[in-house]
Amino acid sequence: MTQEQIILIKKTWRLFRFVPPAAVGSAFYGKLFADSPGLRKLFPSDMEGQYRKLNVSLNVLVARLEKTEEITGYLAALAKRHTGYGVKEAHYVLVGNALLWTLQQGLGKDWNADVAAAWAACYQEVADIMIRNSRVDRL
Repeated sequence: MTQEQIILIKKTWRLFRFVPPAAVGSAFYGKLFADSPGLRKLFPSDMEGQYRKLNVSLNVLVARLEKTEEITGYLAALAKRHTGYGVKEAHYVLVGNALLWTLQQGLGKDWNADVAAAWAACYQEVADIMIRNSRVDRL
């Protein structure tokens, strides 16, 4: 990610972060499960806690974008937990698509090509770290 992309992510997250976690989670997981119904079985029936976890993870990520060394350990632990839940490498693309769609819906007129590219680069960096760390468990 470039410094300009980090600035765009932080600016747009400031707009988005005040959306209630249940609304963000409902949109995100609704899109994820609509696109990939088989993933629903990986999650609890009551999704309220999951909505909060999504919001916390995004807040942690955005707050530390300039300090990737600080979030690498957090993402490694998150990856290991997700591997234990049954998450596969192919799922990261599906999650990324649902996240970008959710951000686009929530940001409305504030979503543009530069914002989309910034968030896509951010998500790809996160996914790469998590995928690398999920592979470590399989060695």
